[in-house]
Amino acid sequence: MTTKRPQDLVFTLYGEYLQNLRRPVWVGTLIALLRPFGLSEGAVRTVLSRMARKRWLRRRRHGRHAYYDLTARGRKLLAEGRDRIFHASWDAEWDGQWYLLSYSIPEGVRHLRDHLRVRLAWLGFGSMGNGIWISPHDVGERVSEMAEEMGIREHLVCFRAQHLGDSDHFDLVGRCWDQGGLAARYRAFLRLWMPGLDVIRSGIRDGTLTDEGCYVRRFNLIHEFRRFPLEDPYLPKALLPDEWPGEAAARLFSELHDLLEERADRYVEAVLHEEPLLASAGGAT
Repeated sequence: MTTKRPQDLVFTLYGEYLQNLRRPVWVGTLIALLRPFGLSEGAVRTVLSRMARKRWLRRRRHGRHAYYDLTARGRKLLAEGRDRIFHASWDAEWDGQWYLLSYSIPEGVRHLRDHLRVRLAWLGFGSMGNGIWISPHDVGERVSEMAEEMGIREHLVCFRAQHLGDSDHFDLVGRCWDQGGLAARYRAFLRLWMPGLDVIRSGIRDGTLTDEGCYVRRFNLIHEFRRFPLEDPYLPKALLPDEWPGEAAARLFSELHDLLEERADRYVEAVLHEEPLLASAGGAT
């Protein structure tokens, strides 16, 4: 099971349950929905304030009540993450061409280097070292958008190229990505969640699994699986070993999610129904 950092828990809650709710959510509701995962009231209030300062969330007040909703920045991040979580695919055709990127970040903006590396990994790049990154995906347009957003367009050089040499594509993949470690983590996910499939089916069928129980299981499922889009470059099947475990993990995730969805949503709706509603859109602080 992955470590549950408070900010990650809040992102999971909003991304899975509150992202499409077009109104702010009372802080008391957020506390209630995060309590089953070990967050105290004080911890929830602290992380919400911190995320508001980072402009992921926006804080509003109405009378004595505080509310939070996603900023445009937060919605964009969660929409991108949700798309990768629910549309994991290794089926893209590959023409044998590689997209190469080289960067040279000057000392004056060296703080951007770590941010750039994270963004490149999110786009499916692997590092060859010495500031050279490669991807089998045609991501030129997305790289251009990223460079413009970060203000580093003049510090990047990009190419489309074909690999030449004695080593094969699998050697290159092994050099640039830890696919062995990723495969092991997918298998660990399968071992953790596969035994629960029949238990959840029978619990829903005979009523022994409550709405809250479905909510907790679905939350933990999402929280556990959401790390894979951060780690997996979704290489085409031509670059993967046979029987790639990521596909089995994605199928299991989808099946479990579908089983739990209706009852879990019902629980969240019941909690939301109990909160004091924000009377107006004003009062942001």
